[in-house]
Amino acid sequence: MTARSWVPAALLAASLAACTSAPPPTKDTSQWWSQVSTLASDRYQGRLTGSEGYQAAATYVADQFRLLGLEPAGADGYLQPVSYEVQTISYEQSSATLRDGAGQVRPFALGEDMLLNPGAEQAAKVGGRLVFIGYGLHLPELGHDDFAGVDLQGKIAVYLSGAPIGVPGPMQAFGRAEELAKTLAAHGAVGALAIQTPAVMEIPWERQRLAATAPGMYLSEPDLRRYRVPMLIGSVNPASAQRLFDGAPQSFEALAALADAHQPLPHFPLTVTLSGDIMTDIARVKADNVVAELPGSDPQLADQAVVLSAHLDHLGTGKPDHGDGIFRGAMDNASGVASLLEVARLIQAQGRPKRSILFVAVGGEEKGLLGSRFFAAHPTRHVGELVADINMDMFLPLFPLKKLVAFGADESSLGADAKAVAERERIAIVPDPAPDHLVFVRSDQYSFIRRGVPALMLEFAADGHEQEAVQRAWFKERYHGQADNLDQPVDLGAADAYDRYLVELIERVANDAAAPQWRESSFFKRFAATPLK
Repeated sequence: MTARSWVPAALLAASLAACTSAPPPTKDTSQWWSQVSTLASDRYQGRLTGSEGYQAAATYVADQFRLLGLEPAGADGYLQPVSYEVQTISYEQSSATLRDGAGQVRPFALGEDMLLNPGAEQAAKVGGRLVFIGYGLHLPELGHDDFAGVDLQGKIAVYLSGAPIGVPGPMQAFGRAEELAKTLAAHGAVGALAIQTPAVMEIPWERQRLAATAPGMYLSEPDLRRYRVPMLIGSVNPASAQRLFDGAPQSFEALAALADAHQPLPHFPLTVTLSGDIMTDIARVKADNVVAELPGSDPQLADQAVVLSAHLDHLGTGKPDHGDGIFRGAMDNASGVASLLEVARLIQAQGRPKRSILFVAVGGEEKGLLGSRFFAAHPTRHVGELVADINMDMFLPLFPLKKLVAFGADESSLGADAKAVAERERIAIVPDPAPDHLVFVRSDQYSFIRRGVPALMLEFAADGHEQEAVQRAWFKERYHGQADNLDQPVDLGAADAYDRYLVELIERVANDAAAPQWRESSFFKRFAATPLK
């Protein structure tokens, strides 16, 4: 074995175990909380991608990397500039109407009945007959295709959230994130409207409505956009959804019950036509990803890199709600960037592992995983040699760490690594408890997966009904709200345990003689040969 300066695994484990016997951290002693408090402070004004607050936060993270002695690994020092198109939808100057089968025209209130997706380039003027396409999933590999035999030319697709039994969460997520936009365009659709059934709605419609006027973004590089042609892309209030199904063979209530039970859904043309005039404003901004490197120690493996990622951005500012108008994003995701810095500190203190490690704080996650999408397409170091990504996003240390969900664990050998480390720490790795929420594609690890890089994201899982209630309350009251602030209760000891777990996991992956491999059974293995754009 080549001599290295890093501490042997047994000694590392002993030193980490010793940490668990130390006095429990407080908000005055926790280094992790200190970073959360800084990043979620007034200074950065909610870290909206492209804002002065975001750029100041990026500069702060770069300075922290420098203080830790990590090498700059961006395109410009620690920074990787990224260009975004910013789309603001004027709800006051836009309108939509429904015409039923009898020719009666009624308004369909934008901002109340329907919200538009500002992260997809909206068509200025659109009109078309509505067609119900079930779950809207194009997954021929599983024998499921909601587009088969459906005429969408010049029409607007309507679909429900969820998937039938037999479609795993990751495949449902792939169908939504990748195939939907491409298949709509291929079938000549002029738009698509999603309806979440009340049973699976994470954020109450009222909170969604309040956030609807916030600008959206898509990357300036056309090939990296999800929707590459202007369309009407939006979502419908479940309370208003029956108006789309007036005169249809089945009511929205009946269809929602089938979807909630994961039963097959029919497809049929609706009698209703929707017309819309959409007024938008487009601007361009730039924002930086922040990239640092701890070079590997092994001459044979140092060219390969393990990525540790977390998103730096949040929602910026808005009308005062349960706060002063600043969406601080303490848990979403100052917590993840704080762990990025804390894990970097701990690994740096232990010495260099065999493979290189890239620490990447990205922007644009809240706008559609855009900063990570750009970085995965244009890595600033180790092009073609990124062997794994471990991502941290809103891991929610609300109670002691007993269980973790490892999103992506079933797709690659990283799952076995995650479980092996968890067993040593007496932590259980458990399945995704809510696959219909599509978490698998809703954070930055997916940008790496779609480029053929095995990846994981690790979040706390509830252990019993009481903790489940705590998580549900957090999502209802704080997720994407101003109440995600520095006053909320957090288990600081659990956050430290999470960071220690990450250190062990990254050391294991970075020092293994073999790079992580896709499982033969994984659908996503194909991206290693032909990455998606």
